[in-house]
This record gives sequence, C-alpha cells and structure tokens, in this order.
Amino acid sequence: MFLSDALVSGADFGVLAVLLVGMVGVGFYFRRRQTSTHEFFLGGRTVPGWAAALSFVATEVSAVTIISVPATAYRENWEYLQFFVGSAAARIVIATLFIPAFYKFNCTSIYQFLATRFGWGTQVAASFFFFVTRLLGSGVRLMAACLAVSVLLGWDILPVILIFVGVGIVYMGWGGIRAVVWTNVLQAVVFIGGGIAAIVFLAGRVEGGLGGLFSLAHQGGRLAVFDGGPLAGSPGFWRTFFQNPNIFWVAVLNGFFGSMAAFGTDQDLMQRLLTVETRRESQRTLMATLGISLGVLLIYLTVGAGLYAFYASHPGAILPAKPDAVFPHFIGHEMPTFLKGVLLSAIVLAGIDSPLASLSTSFVTDVVSPISGRIKMVLDDRRLLTLSRWCVVGFGVVLALLAWGFSRFDNILWLAFKIGGVTFGSLLGVFLLGLLTRRGRSPFNVFAMVVSAVVNTALLVLSEKGLLPMGWSWLVIGGTLLTFGISYILSGPEETHAQ
Repeated sequence: MFLSDALVSGADFGVLAVLLVGMVGVGFYFRRRQTSTHEFFLGGRTVPGWAAALSFVATEVSAVTIISVPATAYRENWEYLQFFVGSAAARIVIATLFIPAFYKFNCTSIYQFLATRFGWGTQVAASFFFFVTRLLGSGVRLMAACLAVSVLLGWDILPVILIFVGVGIVYMGWGGIRAVVWTNVLQAVVFIGGGIAAIVFLAGRVEGGLGGLFSLAHQGGRLAVFDGGPLAGSPGFWRTFFQNPNIFWVAVLNGFFGSMAAFGTDQDLMQRLLTVETRRESQRTLMATLGISLGVLLIYLTVGAGLYAFYASHPGAILPAKPDAVFPHFIGHEMPTFLKGVLLSAIVLAGIDSPLASLSTSFVTDVVSPISGRIKMVLDDRRLLTLSRWCVVGFGVVLALLAWGFSRFDNILWLAFKIGGVTFGSLLGVFLLGLLTRRGRSPFNVFAMVVSAVVNTALLVLSEKGLLPMGWSWLVIGGTLLTFGISYILSGPEETHAQ
C-alpha cells in the first residue's frame, strides 16, 4: 500500500528497514554504558582510532555529497577534486595546531578552549554560532536526503523527515556518542560499498566496461580536473578570479580555509576526534581520514562520469527534469532490486546526520554549565546526563521543523554551504586568534564575530542578487581575516590570561 507509487520494491525497502533497525539496535546495545556525561559525550575516550576515522568521514559525507557530487561530475567535470588539495592541507594544520590545544585543556566541547583562552563570553558566543550553522546546515542536508527518499518511496516528505529524525533521537538518546560513532561506521560501509557497486553496475551497462565508461566521459570533457583560469592581466581576470571557484588556486585556497573552519571549529566533526584516548592517536585518526575521504570522493566522481557515459550511450533513456537529481533518478529507474535498496540505504544513512550529539554536548557544556556556575546553581553529573538526553530530543524536533520548512522552497541545495560561509569565518577567526597569538578579550571577540557575520550576510545577499561579482566561497576567507583583525587590533597589548 505504502509502496504503490514507489520506484523501489518491497525487497529494497526491506534492506533499508534492516539497516535502520540495526542503527537503533546499536543505540540500545550501548545504553547501559551511559552512566556519566564523560561517557555520553566522549565515549570514555576509548573509541578505536579506525572507527573514529570512519565516523569523521561519515559525518563529512552527507546525503548532499552523495547526490550532488555525481550530479556535478555528470553535468560538468572533476574540477571539484581541486578543493581536496586545500582540504588535505587544512587537516595537517588542524592535526598540528588545533588537536594539541584541545587535548591539553581536556576539552569535552572545543569551545571550552575559548573559555580557557578568553573567558566564558567567547565560549557562549562561539557555541551560539555553532548552533546556528549546524542546525540550519543540517536542516538543509536532511531535507535534501528526505526529498530524494520521498521520491523513491512515493511518500510525502513529512513522514520521511519524522522517520529520519526519530531514528536519530532514539539511537543517540540511548547510546550517546559511542552509538553515533558505530552507526557512522555502518553508514560509511554502506555508502562506500554502495558507490563501488554503482560503478560496477554502470560499467556493465556501457560498451567496453570500465574502460569504455572513462573513454566516453573523457570525450565529453567530464574528466577534466584542473582549471588554470585566465592569464593574469587579461581582460576580466579579477572578475573571473573572484567569481569562478573552480580556478585551481582559488579552489585550493577556499578548500583550505573552508575545511579548516568546517573541521577545526565545528563540534560535530571534532567531537569524533576527541573520542580516542590520546592526542597522538587523535592526530593519526585525522590523517587517516585523508585517504578515506579522497577514496569516497573519487568513487562518487566516478559514479558521475558513469552516469554521463550511460546516458550518452543510451539516448533513449529518460532523463530527470533537474540534472541535480540524476543519481536518485538513475537509482529509481535503472537499477535492479537489492542494489536499488543498497543505494537508497546509502542516501538514507548519510542523511540521518548525527548533529544531535554535538548540539547536546555544546549546549550542556558551553551554555548550561557556565551559566549555572555563574549563578551558583549546582547541577550534578546525573542531572546533566538527563538534561543531555532531553537536549537530543529538543534539537531533533527543531531539526525536523527546519527540514520541513526548507522542503517548501526550491533551489536551496547549496544553501548549507552558504550558511557555513556566513558563520564559519567568525569561528575560525577567533580560534586562530587564540591559537596563534596571546591577544584577545571576550567583548572584542564577540563584537568582531558579529561584525564579520553581518558583513558576510550583506556580501552574500549582494552576490546572490548579482550586484557583487564575488563567489560565496570567499566568505569564509574574508570572515576569518575580518574577525581575527578586528579583535587583534581592539584587544591591544598581548593578554596572558582569560578575560
């Protein structure tokens, strides 16, 4: 009855159902270990490094990635790979600069470092920026995944959103970050295996197999990686430089700042790296994500090239109305039973993001604990653990409402990245100020962060309206420099203690 309008069969839906039950089962398995906030938020710092690395990648790779990377490769080329060069460099900086500081101060939330370095005002402000960024960004990602799944299942999007969020609330509320890490491992295995299976299937549908697939993609210009851009001094050079994010050096620069902000100042991703026992193991874990993330990116770029080769060699095949939906469309119309279920599950599991853990951690650690301390309210660990579970529920409800609200609008696939562009510069700027200098005071930091966000919002609006020739990817760079510069200048002589 529920699948009468679906593009998937009952068997495909069964694959998804088994995996969803498995995720809930993981949370149920770890429920008895959740006896303290240290266990709930950090897994007792006993998580294996390889599991933390897969969890990091699973959080980095959202359903938007699984849907949009193949679409980009199908529609354009592999120039998106240029951003990974900057991303790789950012991981090295985070491993050598950020992680040692977080372990030195025994941080549960990375914003505790800002409290130690500057004071509680900067800590609360940074956590607020994180809430806005993560809730809005995850709301868009959740909506995109639910939209694709609703099409495949033939359902309205609202029940899909409720299922996604409900599963997340249950396994996170029961099992804490340990459950999140191990469900992320399951997610990573599914979307890596599903991507490889999709490549094998596509190669079998193109004459010449994998070689023929790449040959057709190359002939169509879909394998181009590097874009040198116009020569310096040529007409329109600066306009192109600021508007085209695919120019090599621009892509590397944006990838470096964007990844340093997204990985180093976002509690959701960094929390995975704090679940291992030592600083050195955390650093090794982050370095391990280099190879895994690159592998995932190459898999889904190859899927995109395969989609181009398939439709180029099958001119009678029906194409989707929107190129951005080419991969879900192909899954629904061309793939056989079971494989269709695996790919559907890959999208679903990548869409069941786990920001609820990090949002709960930050709210309890960076907001409730500092404020209760200032008003001399005593909250023991048992009460904080109970509050943490209720936070999971509360943030889950907010996330569902945001995803449902976003589903009522069109053309917002890139909105998650643009939201990060507005706020990540403020976060990265204040972290770099604390890590690289001894200057900074909370009032000036908060002022600089707000100014940077307001300026970036104005620049984004002007850019979207075509009044300013600047790509949104520059916002993180500008916001970082602005936040750092304003606070550095206003704070005066170097500070030796938190304000």
